[in-house]
Amino acid sequence: MRKYKRIFVVVLDSLGVGAMPDAAEYGDAGVNTLGHIASYRYQKKKALNIPNLWKLGIANLTALEGMEPCKSPVGYYGLMQETSCGKDTMTGHWEMMGLNTTVPFLTFPNGFPKELITELEKFTGRKIIGNKSASGTEILEELGEEEIEKGHLIVYTSADSVLQICGNEDIMGVETLYRYCEAARDLTMKPEWMVGRVIARPYVGKKKGEFKRTANRHDYALKPFGRTVLNALKDAGLDVISVGKINDIFGGEGITEAYKSKSSVQGMEQTIELASREFEGICFTNLVDFDALWGHRRNPEGYACELERFDEKLALLLAALCEEDLLILTADHGNDPVHTGTDHTREKVPFLAWSPSMTRAGMLPESPDFARIGATAAENFEVPMPEGTIGNSCLEELC
Repeated sequence: MRKYKRIFVVVLDSLGVGAMPDAAEYGDAGVNTLGHIASYRYQKKKALNIPNLWKLGIANLTALEGMEPCKSPVGYYGLMQETSCGKDTMTGHWEMMGLNTTVPFLTFPNGFPKELITELEKFTGRKIIGNKSASGTEILEELGEEEIEKGHLIVYTSADSVLQICGNEDIMGVETLYRYCEAARDLTMKPEWMVGRVIARPYVGKKKGEFKRTANRHDYALKPFGRTVLNALKDAGLDVISVGKINDIFGGEGITEAYKSKSSVQGMEQTIELASREFEGICFTNLVDFDALWGHRRNPEGYACELERFDEKLALLLAALCEEDLLILTADHGNDPVHTGTDHTREKVPFLAWSPSMTRAGMLPESPDFARIGATAAENFEVPMPEGTIGNSCLEELC
């Protein structure tokens, strides 16, 4: 018999809570995204203000300066390790739904091969500029005027497995940019060029100091290499509603309804609105601003403020949930804003679970993988885990 009618999974993109045992192999020894944000704020004599996350047990998972652990959390809390190779968005999300990625996605920290760039230039009829690992905002300041004035095309990457293309909405047009990205996705299906995502990065503005990226970003991701729990839920006739970039991350696989978000605040507002609707199944939300705006840009103050804005919306979501609802809060990797570089960080992530129907609370054993989430959803809805997936449910412990 189904325990919950609706499960809301909200991913605070990049909110790691401490280094994985193998973090040093990734150059990430000693990282702790949430811990270092709290320390940064404590040193500024302005403690992190996240009372709703606190009462769910977030401060019981890792030491947070200026914040004591909660003596009586209202829900269940625990840590999850990542068993897959890598520390990127797709790897983390796919693992949540049962897939173990054993071969990491290709990265091109020194730029893409000449052969790939030549093929892109042939298709677009434009000279490719950039072709390096860079911050999205910085490369616009450096090359945006040249792209506009000369009709060139900015292509760049990052420490992630991505190929990103910039296009001015008023001059190039969003549809043209999308067409270029679709071609790039086709080209990068070759094994030697296979990046996890091609990302369209539209922007507005005509000169340095005015350039701003817009909400019309679109990710062209590889489809999961196997069936996930989302596929199983959809095949069973259940609702699988995505908010934010979840639909892109899974290539539309297993999704019944999708909503794009302009910001993490809007993503929470959409999730709260969905909580007022009748459905049976899962609502899967990604809040990307923590990662894209603050983690990659190594801005601990911005990250802290985003957490506080989230916490305010969290109060509204908690109030909107019914007895037959389960809320799970988690992350897909870390992105420590005081760490070197601009890359994600290899970290454990939180598992916070709460329902109005719970009569108990406490700490759960540490999970060896992120797939606890998908396995719990599968057991709840009495759907078998797809063949080849991993994960152990904690449904019986959530009482």
